[in-house]
Amino acid sequence: MAQISTADLYDERGEELESVALQFQNIGGVTGFSGTVRTVKCFQDNALLKSLLSTPGDGAVLVIDGGGSLQTALVGDIIAALAVDNGWAGLIVNGAIRDRVAIGTLPFGVKALGSNPAKSTKTGEGEVDVPVEIGGVQFLPGATVWCDEDGILVGF
Repeated sequence: MAQISTADLYDERGEELESVALQFQNIGGVTGFSGTVRTVKCFQDNALLKSLLSTPGDGAVLVIDGGGSLQTALVGDIIAALAVDNGWAGLIVNGAIRDRVAIGTLPFGVKALGSNPAKSTKTGEGEVDVPVEIGGVQFLPGATVWCDEDGILVGF
């Protein structure tokens, strides 16, 4: 399936789409990806998102609201590979990742604010499939998200 250009999609649908102005880095081996939104809200703790990524993704994109923290990484190469193995299309991480070179070799989309080698905690705190806001844009479970080198669009 050919990837849709976010610029072209915005030209077609305009104001019915939300565009994320926050500048994310393209880290995964795939820069253009899209899918149904699933969400995890967690702060410097990745146990809950690892648990969710261990389930079938069915081509969804997991939007991880880590509060924009760059203090610890929420995703590393092991968790990203788990997501690939379970059929997730990609991740949008409002926070940091680690193992960026290894993640860059995976056939998988990852957008994140940056990287940090420090590990996160593993208490399992957080929420799944709740509305999250990143860069002034609401990500609602069940919405569709489109990502490429130009940015991130969200709509229904």
